[in-house]
Amino acid sequence: MNPIISSLFTLSLLSSFLSLSTSSTHAQQCHFPAIFNFGDSNSDTGGLSAAFGQAGPPHGSSFFGSPAGRYCDGRLVIDFIAECLGLPYLSAFLDSVGSNFSHGANFATAGSPIRALNSTLRQSGFSPFSLDVQFVQFYNFHNRSQTVRSRGGVYKTMLPEADSFSQALYTFDMGQNDLTAGYFANKTVEQVETEVPEIISQFKNAIKNIYGQGGRYFWIHNTGPIGCLAYVIEWFPVKASDFDAHGCVSSLNHLAQQFNHALKQAVIELRASLAEAAISYVDVYSVKHELFLHAQGHGFKRSLISCCGHGGKYNYNKGIGCGMKKTVKGKEIYIGKPCYEPGKAVVWDGVHFTQAANKFIFDKIAPGLSMACHRQ
Repeated sequence: MNPIISSLFTLSLLSSFLSLSTSSTHAQQCHFPAIFNFGDSNSDTGGLSAAFGQAGPPHGSSFFGSPAGRYCDGRLVIDFIAECLGLPYLSAFLDSVGSNFSHGANFATAGSPIRALNSTLRQSGFSPFSLDVQFVQFYNFHNRSQTVRSRGGVYKTMLPEADSFSQALYTFDMGQNDLTAGYFANKTVEQVETEVPEIISQFKNAIKNIYGQGGRYFWIHNTGPIGCLAYVIEWFPVKASDFDAHGCVSSLNHLAQQFNHALKQAVIELRASLAEAAISYVDVYSVKHELFLHAQGHGFKRSLISCCGHGGKYNYNKGIGCGMKKTVKGKEIYIGKPCYEPGKAVVWDGVHFTQAANKFIFDKIAPGLSMACHRQ
C-alpha cells in the first residue's frame, strides 16, 4: 500500500465509488481500542441533549426505537465507525446517566463550531461547546479518568485504560456551523471566506494539543455540501440563478469547497510537523454531493426534500421543527411529522442526514479505516 495514500486518505482516490462490505474486515489492518470524537450534530450521540434537553421523538425511531441523543432517525456515521471497529457506541461526555467510557468518549455537541461564537445557544442556535472547549473537556477527562480508574472496582470497567489514549482513533467532523454562522450573521460569501484561515488555524491548534496529550491517529472529515440543505436554503434569500442544475446553491457549496481545500492543506502541514501522527483526510463532501446528485441511482426516492418536517418546497419550516406537536381536540398530533419511508430519504429534518444516508456515506469511506493507523 502506498504510504501516502495510507496516511492521507481521500475519497477522490476511490472515485469509482465501489460497493464495499461494511463488516469489521475493513479495519483488520488497524486496531483501535477506543474512539475520541469531536464535532457537531453530524456526530453528536447525546451531548447537546444532556446539556439542554433531549432531542425528542421521532428522532431515533428507525433503529433505537426511541430518542437516543442523535438528531437523526437512527445511527450516525460515527456509530457505523464504532460498529466497524468492534466498539460500543460512544457515550456523550456530557451525559452522566448510563454512560460507559471504557472505549472512548464523544465530546461532540449539535451546533458546535470550531471557532467560539460570541452568542448563546438560544440567541443563535449554536452550541457554546466549540472545539477549544471540547479539547478542555478531553484534557480533563484524560487526566481525571486515570485518577478515578485507579480506585478499582466499577471505575476500572467504566473508564479507558491509560494506553487507550495513545492507541485510540481521534475523529473529527466540524466546520459546517462555522460557515453557516456567517450567513446567519448576514455576512456575504466573500466575508465568510476571509474567516476560513482563522477557523482552520484554530482547528490545527486543537490537533496539536491532542497530539501533545498522546493522540497519534486522526480521522478528519471535511465538511459537506451545505448548499444542498434545506435549512440553509430556506434561511436566506436565494435567487433562481444561484441554484445549480440539481437544486443546490452553488455559492454555498463553493464556500464549503474553499473550506475543505484549506482543511486539506492544514492536514498536509500537520503531517509534516507531527512526526508520529497518522492523519487521514476523509472527503465526505464528495460522497454527500454524489448522493444529492444521484439519489435515485443509489436507491433513494428523495434527496433535497426532508423526511421529517412540515410544509414548503423542502418539507422544512424553521418555525415547525421535526417532532413538533400540537393538541387538537385534546389529542396530541405531530405537525413536524416523519415520512413513511425514512430509509428512502437522504435528509432527515432539513439539517441532518437519515440513517440510510449515513450508512451510504460510511460504506464509501470505510475502506480508509484499514489505513488510518499508517504513517508516511
